Amino acid sequence: MDDPLMWGFLPYNILFNPSLQRWSLGSYDICFKNKALSTFFSLGQTLPTHRTAHSEFGGLFQPTITQAIRLLSAQPFLTPEQALSSPRSSPSASLKSPDVVDPFSSNSLVYPITYSTNGTDVFPAPSAYDSRKHSWVHIFPEGRIHQHPALAMRYFKWGVSRMILESEPLPDIIPIFIDGTQHVMHESRTFPRFIPRTGKKITVVFGDSVDGEKVFGDLRRRWKALVEMQREALEKKGQDTTMEMGVLTEGLKYNAEAVALRLEATQRMRNEVVKLRNSLGYDAEDPKNGLVETWIEEGKSGAREGHMKDDSWTKDT
Repeated sequence: MDDPLMWGFLPYNILFNPSLQRWSLGSYDICFKNKALSTFFSLGQTLPTHRTAHSEFGGLFQPTITQAIRLLSAQPFLTPEQALSSPRSSPSASLKSPDVVDPFSSNSLVYPITYSTNGTDVFPAPSAYDSRKHSWVHIFPEGRIHQHPALAMRYFKWGVSRMILESEPLPDIIPIFIDGTQHVMHESRTFPRFIPRTGKKITVVFGDSVDGEKVFGDLRRRWKALVEMQREALEKKGQDTTMEMGVLTEGLKYNAEAVALRLEATQRMRNEVVKLRNSLGYDAEDPKNGLVETWIEEGKSGAREGHMKDDSWTKDT
């Protein structure tokens, strides 16, 4: 219910202009099961995202995160010659396939017009278009439904850190806090579950633009230094030093400092949303809620979804 209904406040000149609309991440196993669903959600500017609990192709290094990083960034990512030499894939015509055909083409394309999330499917690459640079990417960083009686938040998934550290230039960041949609479609609702409950108050609060240099500048400088070290290491080995935006070497994926930078960037991003939440007068939350370790205990109970011990309701979606 949060997205896309929360954007109902936007003026019509933005609502009906796809270039000004948000891009979002949608669960592959729910939104991209077949061609009909894939087409619907792709036209709604939703990127197919695998979840590790449901797919071996999940995680923060999947191609969809690469697309999100490029959408936030300037172009080009490669020279036209490099783009033309990149492999192209043809989408399947089967109605059971999630592949989506892009009916448009443009001489301004500077990057391959398709990409695959698992090596077999084919989706249009939105970052291929000049008009998509510096796009608006909206994410729900908790990555699942979490309805807590005190409106406490879970830890944030690390994909947000890649968008902060790797996008060029650093995008504008606007924290948002939403309250009330849990009453419209609460996980404890009974029959008829599929009908939203009316008459509920919904609050959507936008914070001030985050001072990116102040909050994330030091982390981005450390990240760029790490990338340069990796490039120098490859050069010494006589290997290709070309690094496409949003595509990482094994060293940049799993290096201890790289992992630490992503963890810190994610925590700082969560802190910005917590500050917005606290400014609205809600009770201060337990700082441990922002730690992955806190929620590991929840998983040990054997229940990933439903009514939890802390009286919250969760669901993968």
